[in-house]
Amino acid sequence: MSRDIWGRGPEEGDSPHGALERVVLAMLAEQRRARRWRLFFRLIYLALALFLVASLLPQRFESGSLGQDFTAVVDVDGVIADHADASADHIIAGLDDAFSEPHCKAVILKIDSPGGSPVQADQVYREIRRLRREHPQRKVYAVIGDMGASGAYYIAAAADEIYVSPASIVGSIGVIMEGFGFPDALHKLGVERRVLTAGAHKAIGDPFSATKPDEQAYLQKVLGQVHQQFIAAVREGRGQRLHVDADTFSGLFWTGDQAVQLGLADGFGSPADVARQIVHAPHLVNFTHAGNPFDQAAKKIGLSAAEGLFQGLQTLAASPHLR
Repeated sequence: MSRDIWGRGPEEGDSPHGALERVVLAMLAEQRRARRWRLFFRLIYLALALFLVASLLPQRFESGSLGQDFTAVVDVDGVIADHADASADHIIAGLDDAFSEPHCKAVILKIDSPGGSPVQADQVYREIRRLRREHPQRKVYAVIGDMGASGAYYIAAAADEIYVSPASIVGSIGVIMEGFGFPDALHKLGVERRVLTAGAHKAIGDPFSATKPDEQAYLQKVLGQVHQQFIAAVREGRGQRLHVDADTFSGLFWTGDQAVQLGLADGFGSPADVARQIVHAPHLVNFTHAGNPFDQAAKKIGLSAAEGLFQGLQTLAASPHLR
């Protein structure tokens, strides 16, 4: 005995015509649900696309027309490294774009970075110096926020003037090479390490090998050479304003207040202060280059989700709840 889609037989339901009608109605209802879901997901995709476009539009177009005099801003935010937001490629692209604008009166490097790659920092340093030579009528100002240390200060030293906040962390003119040593760990675990090299020092710095005095001396020599390059760049950039003593190039860092006294900085001010009081072009336009648009969007979406989760947990923790 045949049964319909509700599991009812002829004696339990109505006529074959009624069963067919129910089947057709069920199919139509399913199609309507499918259309609603498709519409829902299309709206979600549209919202994500609009978010992507809005979040990644260059800030210079958000800031208004470029038909008036303005002060350009290029961010140096985070660790200075290849493929990072504060890579030499991104910073230099922003600088080049800013200097190409006829209404740009000056450029501010807005710095908040602990430093990073000396190679990346040196590339930016040299580009700033080149742009200053080619455009002597435009100045470059470095404005340090929370931190402008190590490679970030290397970059700042290329600017015409450096401005800080009294509590900024400034300096750390030194070079570091970090690592760990586990020469006895594998032996204690009963693991044999097998390393083959062509070249007596090819495995220099191997964390599972004992430190060799001659290799350690060589690494120290390399660090010393990079340090001297850093020192030369700071001396060239700061000139007679720099008050050198035994600690200046020791790797120590100072507050912004101390940095001004030591000649590491020229004064106090924010980007808005510098644009208004020194450049006399208060309109700020950001020329910072971002990375891959999809990576940037994913990062922003991820941060938004994390912030939402954190806020939700805070609310839950602060509210009465059952244990």
